[in-house]
Order: sequence, then C-alpha cells, then structure tokens
Amino acid sequence: MVWNMIIAFFLAIVNSMLINNVTLSRFYGICPFLGVSKKTSSALGMGVAVTFVIVLAAAICWPIYQLLSYCHIAYMDTITFILVIASIVQLVEMFIKKFSPSLYKALGVYLPLITTNCAVLGVAQGNSSQGLSFGASMAEAIGTGLGFALVIYIFSCIRYRLDAANVPKAFKGIPIALATAALMSLAFLGLTGMIG
Repeated sequence: MVWNMIIAFFLAIVNSMLINNVTLSRFYGICPFLGVSKKTSSALGMGVAVTFVIVLAAAICWPIYQLLSYCHIAYMDTITFILVIASIVQLVEMFIKKFSPSLYKALGVYLPLITTNCAVLGVAQGNSSQGLSFGASMAEAIGTGLGFALVIYIFSCIRYRLDAANVPKAFKGIPIALATAALMSLAFLGLTGMIG
C-alpha cells in the first residue's frame, strides 16, 4: 500500500515535469522562459528559484485554501495566493541578492516578476480547483517546478548553439527561439501516454 503511494507520487511528478509541462503544454511562464534563457547560468538560477517558489507556495496555499473553503470565502483564493507568492519571492530575492550578487544581477527584472509568473499562480490555483490532496498538490508542484527548470535549461543550451549558428537574418533572435520552443513542445508532447 505504501509502495503504491510512493510510486503514484513519483509518477505524478514525472507527469507534471515531462508530459504536462507547464511551459510547453500550457504556455505558462513564457516571459522568463524567453527572457532569461540566453545564458545557461541565469536559466539554471531562474529554474531553481521558480521551483523553490512553486513548491513553497503550494505547501502554504493548500492549507490556506482549505481554511478559506471552510469559512465559505473560497472566492478570496486568488488574492490570497498572490500575497503568499509575493512574500515568498521577496524572501528568495533577498537571499539571492545576499549570497549570489552575480546571479541577482543576471536575473535582473525577471526575478521580481516571479511574483506574477502564471506558472506559480497556476499551480496554486490548479491544485485548489482540482481538489487535490496535500500529497498530490506537492507532487504537482515539485514536478511543475522541475519541469520548468529542465525546459528553461535545455532551451538556454539550444539558444547558445543557435547564436553561433548560421541562421537566416529573418529568423535571428526571437523568431528562431519561438520555432525551437514549438519543436520542444512537440517533442515533450510525444511522451503523452507513456505514464498511465
């Protein structure tokens, strides 16, 4: 019984990470995905920061939503989630600024924009609207965060190679990046049906 729960937990993580990737299948978090993916170091830093914020926000927002539902004011969930996420992002921003000033400078404006990153809010909202248990919410959050980090890192490696490639002038920059993101999305969607 416990073994089945552990397997289900890890399958839910893999499902959120690869098959239902928040960036490539729902197009959440496109702004940092395109903006921070020019360098692998900043992409990895953003991926870790977003993963941390998503997991912590899901852990805090789940009991808050249960309390709001119990008090019959579940309509307050969005504003409450945004306040929680903004607080967490402020803590992450202060931590990165203190311990890694170079990463803080590389992330620039995209770091405070994690507050409005729809991937973070989408996980908190999705977990509450689907009525997931705490364990399932955490699996979804971990998988979504790791999936975002994986995709932005892979994308940054590809963009590094594309900058050195002989690309036609009309496709230089964002156009080739968007075409590459579309191909990545197709590749990840090819995994659909692998996990039952």
